[in-house]
Amino acid sequence: MPTLTYRDALNQALREEMQRDDRVFLMGEEVGVYQGAYKVSRGLLEEFGARRVVDTPITELGFAGVGVGAAMVGLRPVIEMMTFNFALLAVDQIVNSAAKMRYMSNGQVGVPMVVRGPGGAALQLGAQHSQAFESWYAHIPGLKVVMPATPADAKGLLKSAIRDDNPVIFIEGEMLYNTKGEVPEGEYTIPLGVADIKREGTDVTIVCHSKTVAVALKAAEQLAADGISAEVIDLRTIRPLDTGTVLESVARTHRCVVVEEGWHFAGVGAQVVDTIQREIFDALDAPVLRVTGAEVPMPYNKQLEKLAKADPAKVIAAVRQVLYVD
Repeated sequence: MPTLTYRDALNQALREEMQRDDRVFLMGEEVGVYQGAYKVSRGLLEEFGARRVVDTPITELGFAGVGVGAAMVGLRPVIEMMTFNFALLAVDQIVNSAAKMRYMSNGQVGVPMVVRGPGGAALQLGAQHSQAFESWYAHIPGLKVVMPATPADAKGLLKSAIRDDNPVIFIEGEMLYNTKGEVPEGEYTIPLGVADIKREGTDVTIVCHSKTVAVALKAAEQLAADGISAEVIDLRTIRPLDTGTVLESVARTHRCVVVEEGWHFAGVGAQVVDTIQREIFDALDAPVLRVTGAEVPMPYNKQLEKLAKADPAKVIAAVRQVLYVD
């Protein structure tokens, strides 16, 4: 099985879907001539031409609206946001048009559209370029929200997102583009709404997604040295949420820690915790704890930025607390 970077896995998914279905096209800032701000669209303009790899002005609201209209008349646009921080300018089209059109038309008009690009913090990009917005989009009925953590998941989930008949928010990890992993060749899809157990364990369940999967796995490895067996569940899709996999794991381990990059208040983890306490409260041997980003705009200072992020040490501390080790 070939080893690819996360960005090349995304590129492969885009290329394969554009070859498979001539209704699929890519649109966004610098996706063509520059081959993508993060080189995810490398080589696509040369192969498919300017009608299917469309460079746009810096007008997120405008080209998101073009994408909605194109999807309504039968095309399958993939709209690239240079970063989801910039997608704030397109929220009106995403929330008020894409998410609602099928419902408001009684199913007569669909919007099979993917809005994709990097989200969350990188390294010292400042408060306005370091925000995790997945809980915002997951709050909206009509949108699906997908966040792959590995190259294989990036390929399989993007192909499924492009084929889905609903609008999909596909948030990539900005710090994940250079990560490498084995990626299946050819026809390879992963159903949306299915979580993945990245590491099996018996003592505690760690629920995470996107960049925090690597954080959780590192914490689990260190915990194993102390004789603590942690199961790591990668949600992969935030909406629809695979509650079954989470509940089955917590029912076995009886303890849970939820890790996410975003802010604590009204975050993705709050939904996970609500599901656990509502469905299997009697299986818990300790309160479910959450590890999140700090409740501040992301600092630019390198050391303060590090303190504001979820890290293995914070996950380990939470795990030890739910196990009553300390």
